[in-house]
Amino acid sequence: MEIAEELAKHQKAISVAEFFEKNRQILGFDSAPRSLITTVKEAVDNSLDACEESEILPDIFVQIMRRGEGFRVVVEDNGPGIVGSEVPRVFAKLLYGSRFHSLKQSRGQQGIGISAGVLYSQLTTGRPTAVTTKIGPNHQASRWELMINTATNEPEILKTEEAEWDRPHGTRVELEMEGSYVRSRRQSIYGYLKSVAIVNPHARITLVEPDGNMEVFERATDKLPRSSYEIKPHPLGMELGGLIKMLRYTDKKKLKSFLSGSFSSVGAIISTEICERAELDPEILPQEVTHAEATRLLAAFKQMRLKSPPTDCLSPIGEELIRAGLEKEFRVDYIATSTRSVSVYSGNPFQVEVGLAYGGELKADGKVDIMRFANRVPLLYQQGGCAITHAIENVSWKTYSLSQPGGGVPAGPAALLVHVASTNIPFTSESKDAIADVPEIVAEVELGLKEVGRKLRRYLSKKSALSERREKEEIIRKLLPRISKKLSELLEREEPDINPVVAKIMGNLLVKRSVHSENGESFVTVEVANYSDAARAFKLHETVSVEAKAVEPAARVIALGDGYDHLWKVTLRPGERQEIKYTVPSEGVSFSEPVVEGIPSELVSGARVVG
Repeated sequence: MEIAEELAKHQKAISVAEFFEKNRQILGFDSAPRSLITTVKEAVDNSLDACEESEILPDIFVQIMRRGEGFRVVVEDNGPGIVGSEVPRVFAKLLYGSRFHSLKQSRGQQGIGISAGVLYSQLTTGRPTAVTTKIGPNHQASRWELMINTATNEPEILKTEEAEWDRPHGTRVELEMEGSYVRSRRQSIYGYLKSVAIVNPHARITLVEPDGNMEVFERATDKLPRSSYEIKPHPLGMELGGLIKMLRYTDKKKLKSFLSGSFSSVGAIISTEICERAELDPEILPQEVTHAEATRLLAAFKQMRLKSPPTDCLSPIGEELIRAGLEKEFRVDYIATSTRSVSVYSGNPFQVEVGLAYGGELKADGKVDIMRFANRVPLLYQQGGCAITHAIENVSWKTYSLSQPGGGVPAGPAALLVHVASTNIPFTSESKDAIADVPEIVAEVELGLKEVGRKLRRYLSKKSALSERREKEEIIRKLLPRISKKLSELLEREEPDINPVVAKIMGNLLVKRSVHSENGESFVTVEVANYSDAARAFKLHETVSVEAKAVEPAARVIALGDGYDHLWKVTLRPGERQEIKYTVPSEGVSFSEPVVEGIPSELVSGARVVG
């Protein structure tokens, strides 16, 4: 027998499950702590996607329990549930899902996620995965025990039965596996869920840790993110092989209808022009296009000035919710946000969002905290190999008042959040830990970072100026009372109120209340004067133990537990003043200090400042 014939006997195909069984590190199961995190990550991503697609506010429960040398992982959601016939393939078949061929933003795209967790579970403990699901309050819940036949990449159903479950609908998955539980760092289940909560402020997530400690990441809004919709591929994102495949298998009868019906940004007129540029008959059958003609067709795509792909395939977080998420998880002095316009790389639409938190409880020493996200999913590993990190390093942060030792990641009491949303995130590997250095993405991230950097610089500059004003005012307030007291003693007069003098010297907003009583009534005048060189718009609050009468100008009155808050919206030009008048009984009435809302405290004299 010839050697080639002998060698041929040993050739055989392997299933994708068998491949990943021997190469689990590719999917992010390369260490004990990371394996546990990856499993939770994939299950939570599935839950969030399912809830959002069904317009359900996510309520997700995660529990980690010790089981001998390993752990039992439970992830439960209030999503729409899964039809029984689909359960085995969703959880126990790799590369099975509904999103791989769908051109719209979603967390999962490859169909590997949770089934990879099932594979790791059975590989390390030999135990099946239990799935409980219910598709509605009028349906019975079902419980499945599943494993993956790695030789065929097909599910094995060990047990299925009806189950009692008090949720009206949802899915619960339980897996046992080897692992290691860590907490005091970003690369942990706690750190991952905290990051998820920041960019998904519409979700409530409950974590029960192995020691029984419970952490609840409460939702900050009842507003669901904008829905994303599936779009057709864009001509500029096509490669020759993909185009030939589409031509071969289309059901369109004419080339021009194939072009207008298969691609976004291509209408009837554009499709005819593309055919002319490619020197092709628009009436021919797409299947009749030869390899050389397909090459000309692809070249014609690149010569056309086509509109960018539709943007409704993306679901950005939005600046309002980025701010809400950061405020929910961090106590800081300042937050700046930026949402870039939709851009395109290789025909794929993408959008970059940036948030910057500064000061407060953030550590002043060391590098800034970097939070990377792709389609609302935290990227915990391979930070140094990610386009987001490279873009951060490319920015000259000294220009924006942050130190940058060694010219890399900036240092200081700040946190940077960068989110990239796209129909096709260009990850560097199957484990989806880092975004590839696509020039268009790096450039957009840099522009977003520079925008929040400029906002930070303005804030710090203003803060510095206010600090200098505060120091000047403190000096004045120490000297003037002494001078005032000495003059009063020499002239034998009552010591005057120094607030008007301080306001004039400092160029502040002055609030001064005076009360005159007569015939059982107190006539109150609140004088507001703007001694600054800029217009001031603010809210003025007067809290009195009784409701005022004859109020001029009219005020909005809010009943409080111990009195009434009288609110005026005031706008004063430089040098302008206004009087607010009202009456109250002269007996048994108490006043609180006037309150100004909307102006820094350093710019106000004679009133307490809030907000």
